[in-house]
Amino acid sequence: VLLVESGGGLVQPGGSLRLSCAASGSIFTINAMAWYRQAPGKERELVATASSGGRLNYADAVKGRFTISRDYAKNMVYLQMNSLKPEDTAVYYCNADHTKWTGTRTLYWGQGTQVTVSS
Repeated sequence: VLLVESGGGLVQPGGSLRLSCAASGSIFTINAMAWYRQAPGKERELVATASSGGRLNYADAVKGRFTISRDYAKNMVYLQMNSLKPEDTAVYYCNADHTKWTGTRTLYWGQGTQVTVSS
């Protein structure tokens, strides 16, 4: 399974960006999908998750500003980011919790997309 993120870039504080992540390859069942981020010198942290049943969860730092959504038919996950702050600057990664037909469960990661919030 290959995950490819897109949509990152440079935006001014208060602005918006929409990240996309497309899953492709030998997909059997994708369970949860999620967005993480990693700022320079910091550990990777969870931003938001979307379960296969539609349950959404957010980190406290992004609640009310970010929205995660999925297109189950296209095996895609999105992250709408509004009211961006400089502290949102990071490399954003998507992941997918995948179950193979054999029952093997694997967590796949994308290569990341840079988001920079600066005036």
